[in-house]
Amino acid sequence: MPQLTSPDVRFVEEGRYPAVDMLLAETERPRRPDWVPMTNLWYHQDDTYLGSLSVRHRLSPYMLRAALPVCRQPGIGRALVTCDTTNTASRKVIEANGGEFEDRRGGKLRYWIRTGN
Repeated sequence: MPQLTSPDVRFVEEGRYPAVDMLLAETERPRRPDWVPMTNLWYHQDDTYLGSLSVRHRLSPYMLRAALPVCRQPGIGRALVTCDTTNTASRKVIEANGGEFEDRRGGKLRYWIRTGN
């Protein structure tokens, strides 16, 4: 069964992919104060790399607007976007981009956003 894990050197030759080397180094040093916190996950089955996912811990209006067409391309008509109940800034960004409130679960607010016209 495929699984998500932190970036793993098993899937790349060290030094061959500078972006991967940077991701691996980020786990070993403090984040720069001007960078948005982010979690990188790799999807793999056994020793076969299948893909990756990056989750930013802050949301900007531009990032959300730019992500919606990417969601639309494979046929996703609506995207579920969540934020912490205490994160007023992200809530406003989601609502300004057409987020329709669904509910609150635990400490999260859940919104659906249409990806197309």
